Amino acid sequence: MLANRMGAALARGEVQIGTWVTMVRNPSLLMLLKASGVDFARIDMEHAAMSIETIADMAAMARALDFPIAVRPPRANREWITRLLDVGVWNIHCPQVESAAHAREIVAASRYAPRGLRGNGGLSAMTEYRNMPVAERRAFANEQVHVTVMFETGAAFADLDAIAAMDGIDALTLGPADLAQDLGVFGTPDQARMIDEKRNLILDAARRHSKTCAMLCFSPEQVRQWKEAGALLLAYSSDVEVLQEGFAAAMKRLKA
Repeated sequence: MLANRMGAALARGEVQIGTWVTMVRNPSLLMLLKASGVDFARIDMEHAAMSIETIADMAAMARALDFPIAVRPPRANREWITRLLDVGVWNIHCPQVESAAHAREIVAASRYAPRGLRGNGGLSAMTEYRNMPVAERRAFANEQVHVTVMFETGAAFADLDAIAAMDGIDALTLGPADLAQDLGVFGTPDQARMIDEKRNLILDAARRHSKTCAMLCFSPEQVRQWKEAGALLLAYSSDVEVLQEGFAAAMKRLKA
């Protein structure tokens, strides 16, 4: 089986710059992104119309291209994590992680024993339909799976250190809009300052516990800002935003 290219690059300390996929469901999009120099695609099931069948097709294309995808499920629980891993996804981006107890459930669902209690499926896309010794397959999968957890409420930060220290949690990030809403600062002059303060807490925890820090970036300036701060996993914009901005700019020139 092919190794997880994104996880391997992060282990080497290499910055990975990807983008969100929230609208385009054609797996050929991954070929376009790879040809454009994008390092990975993060596919959203929480706020988009992606089905598990779509993700399975995307995962098969990703394996064929050796182009990493990460998937944010609608909910970070055993049901979704099991299904995503078994259709061939290596990278899980977990929303609304509320506590150390929740993080332990995520680890248990994503890793086989002794690191967790992941359910045992049969021959599948996860193994690329290759017959392998069971012990070898389980050990390989445990090393390739990459789990990012999202802090999206103020209360979740009470367990930041415990979650960051946990074996099986590979990267830390936040959801800026939901966190701002929970903190009561969404749309106010204090929003940027307070969210940056929380980002710095995540960066510090990631450094202390040798974990990756992931950040959502809305501009090239933010990519530089968080890269210089030590974040390695950067998601810039989305398919929707790039398409809308590109067409809007083109129409402005064409209709001038």
